[in-house]
Amino acid sequence: MYVSHLTLHDFRSYPSLELPLEPGVNVFVGRNGQGKTNLVEAIDYLSRLASHRVASDAPLVRAGADQAVVRAAVVRDGRTAVLEIELNPGRANRARINRSVLPRTRDLVGLVRTVVFSPEDLSLVKGDPSERRRFLDDLMVLRTPRLAGTKADYERVLKQRNTLLKQARAKGGSRRVEQEITDTLVVWDEHLARAGAEIMAARFALVDDLRPHLGAAYAAVARGADREAADLVLQPSFELGVVLPEPDPLEGAFRAGLEERRREELDRGLTLIGPHRDELALSLGVADGLRLPVKGYASHGESWSFALALKLASHELLRSDGDDPILVLDDVFAELDTERRLQLAEMVADAEQVLVTAAVPGDVPEILAGTRYAVAGGEVTRG
Repeated sequence: MYVSHLTLHDFRSYPSLELPLEPGVNVFVGRNGQGKTNLVEAIDYLSRLASHRVASDAPLVRAGADQAVVRAAVVRDGRTAVLEIELNPGRANRARINRSVLPRTRDLVGLVRTVVFSPEDLSLVKGDPSERRRFLDDLMVLRTPRLAGTKADYERVLKQRNTLLKQARAKGGSRRVEQEITDTLVVWDEHLARAGAEIMAARFALVDDLRPHLGAAYAAVARGADREAADLVLQPSFELGVVLPEPDPLEGAFRAGLEERRREELDRGLTLIGPHRDELALSLGVADGLRLPVKGYASHGESWSFALALKLASHELLRSDGDDPILVLDDVFAELDTERRLQLAEMVADAEQVLVTAAVPGDVPEILAGTRYAVAGGEVTRG
């Protein structure tokens, strides 16, 4: 899978751009602020319908414009499809395939697959649990696009349930009022547990599938490390006991957990358990056979290696599913020492398409020479 042509209209700093791309390595070189990352961000947005840099769509539309368009010709198994997203801040976005409008924008997700590694990815190791949940869910949806709908359903029900809990807290009062609210909560619990259990089951399966790839990637990046050194474990926000990590038993455990925490949730006006509270625990083995959390114990170099290994493992997992995803290395070489640069370059050189951004040409190892583009003042020139 690779992008053969990228078209931008009023996306970020580009009023208009037509950019042919090649399979293999494509390197965009230019000083900071010239628009290198905007190019790879556009392709990644087509993959996930989200930016790896900002939380909303508004910053993606060029100042003064009403909408932005990202269009890419994607080659897969020798056939080309044109994918397009029209960004309309404050209104519904529109997605197209080969100029035909899709009934739902999210139907575009997963038709082109990307794995992005950027300096911000250090937050996977050092940041809040929400960063790790987002990492899991992005990968989960890329593998199984229909789960984008399940995740949207869960978030909708969670928002409505939290609103009800806040209203209950504000009203306080009589047994009758509390019973009415509890009766309504039971209905929302069923919807929340059904969608939440499906998300949790997919996360458990994903972690199991990702683990061997993570071990191999960490051993390659941190030379001398054992394949068993790096590990990850999904830690649910409620007690599972002996429940199997499958939708039906998870749904029952989730509903039981909600019932058990009912009083506390009414007092606090908040849903206290569920996939939105899960943690992805990352750990490294040490000499005595103990496992220590990466956050708080790993050195800066080990943290970088772990974050890099997570993204490389994601790439290998998607590749093992049958598609070679587009790998984006956004300004990462400047953050790595010489040895890690070479290790990373060796590991990704055979990917079907690699998109690299760099401020200095010398930061990119020779093995990733590929096709070079100069980016300056909103202009992208090849050579």
